[in-house]
Amino acid sequence: MKASYKQKIFLHFLVIFTVFAAGIFCIVQLRERRHKTEALEEKLDAYVRIADAVISKQTVPSVPDSLPALFPDNLRLTLIDRRGQVLYDNVAKTAGMENHADRPEIIAAGRAGKGSDIRVSASDKNKYLYYAKRFGTYYIRVALPYDIKIRLFLKPDNLFLYYIVLLFAGMLILINLVAGRFGKSIKQLRDFALFMENGGEETGDSQFSKDELGEIGSKIAENYRQLKESKKEIALEREKLLQHVHSSEEGLCFFSADKSVEFYNGLFIQYLNVITDWANSDPAAVFTDVAFGKIGQFLSNRETPDNYFESHIDKHGKHFAVRANVFDDKSFEIIINDVTKQEKTRRVKQEMTGNITHELRTPVTGIRGCLETILEHRLDPEKKDYFIRSAYNQTLTLSELICDMGLITRMEEAPQSFRSEEIVITNLLESLKNDMEILLQEKNIRMNWDIADNVIVKGNGNLLYSIFRNLTDNVIRYAGTNIDILISKFNEDKNFYYFSYSDNGTGIPDEQHLNRIFERFYRINEGRTRDTGGSGLGLSIVKNAVAFHKGTIVAKNRTGGGLEFLFKLQKNGGNN
Repeated sequence: MKASYKQKIFLHFLVIFTVFAAGIFCIVQLRERRHKTEALEEKLDAYVRIADAVISKQTVPSVPDSLPALFPDNLRLTLIDRRGQVLYDNVAKTAGMENHADRPEIIAAGRAGKGSDIRVSASDKNKYLYYAKRFGTYYIRVALPYDIKIRLFLKPDNLFLYYIVLLFAGMLILINLVAGRFGKSIKQLRDFALFMENGGEETGDSQFSKDELGEIGSKIAENYRQLKESKKEIALEREKLLQHVHSSEEGLCFFSADKSVEFYNGLFIQYLNVITDWANSDPAAVFTDVAFGKIGQFLSNRETPDNYFESHIDKHGKHFAVRANVFDDKSFEIIINDVTKQEKTRRVKQEMTGNITHELRTPVTGIRGCLETILEHRLDPEKKDYFIRSAYNQTLTLSELICDMGLITRMEEAPQSFRSEEIVITNLLESLKNDMEILLQEKNIRMNWDIADNVIVKGNGNLLYSIFRNLTDNVIRYAGTNIDILISKFNEDKNFYYFSYSDNGTGIPDEQHLNRIFERFYRINEGRTRDTGGSGLGLSIVKNAVAFHKGTIVAKNRTGGGLEFLFKLQKNGGNN
């Protein structure tokens, strides 16, 4: 059961007063016992001085028979030399007695001139109060049996204890009254807080006592409703902020002015572990890792008026943009963005722009040269017709390049614009063979396939056609003459068909080019595309068309010669 505030106050005061009273009582008891002990020792000291007055008159330190008669019957008298040897004892025989140099009272007497102790005697097994005093070359020790009489004498008077008990009872009553008064006011404050917390509305009727605590409670009641509303608004805004931070594609971490971590999302830790050289779950690692050196210098130099800083970090093939925003209270946030995709896109576009410019320059230069020749020279009809046809062929190359670039851009940026339908692969290959029959015959290329008629892919017919068309164009342009093409479906699973497109032509001798032939405008040797025709984008179109149908494609040299493309197409096709 939880204690009330009154009970807690009462208990605290009770403990404090109990400890205080017990301390005083113990001190008084000890002091009284000490005083009585000192009084008893003074009495024993008088016996010792009497004994010394008699013993000192002897030629050799000894105890005459008449001396014990001067003392009480129960008083034990012992004479001990400076080495601790017992010379006389009126109770026990001295022969065979142990050396007394190690007795506590003798040790104390040797140091301070006198000493006392209460213990059981080793000689007669009785308990004594010993008192010893040093005189020249010997000690005189007296002892009283520690019996009921001695214990009662040393026992402190209990009168003071009775006063303490009465005072303690009175204080308990007073503490209970004070605790009750405070507890009542505190209970009123607590009941009010619980009432408001459970949805109650402040009516303005005072329910507090007319003391100082009651006035405080009334003031709290006046502002509690507004504070409660503000708390709800802050909680709502905080929840929105947390949802935004956790769902953000940026790694965010907020720090106090002294660089203590206040809040961060999981993406910040993920990016931090990519950038740093060791696994780390502490966001404060940004202040110690060398990769964040520039950000650390900016945050350490608080004299600068700038509140914003940005830098870039390249690590492990990734590109990150790191930003720091310093707020008015000197707290700050660090934001990490993975800009690898954007950087790659920028570089690809930059490279693509350069390639397009390079590829356009050749046909445009050819067209310009042909037209300048026609305009600036008087040509006979046959030569004039030759230059016109050359210019026309260059325009075809230019048109093919523009169409291919448009197709790639459309696949990458607007895949939803391609309509999907069920395509029978054998029908598509029959149509392709008919369309390219003349070109195939010119180089004595035979095209065959080993695919069942029930192999159907739900996808875009034009893109599927472009896959096989561009692969065939590649064979016609680069494989040589008297070539066999074989297209087969070598496997399938629940989701994909697996195809092989191979020829027995020249292949690619240097296999380092195999991983790059799908890049836009990539040439195994300079000028190859222009010498053999084409836009230089055929295999790039193939790769993008396969990717549109959720597949992948690789190229390899065949053992018997030629080139083989292995690719898969998802059965239910590309984007709808």
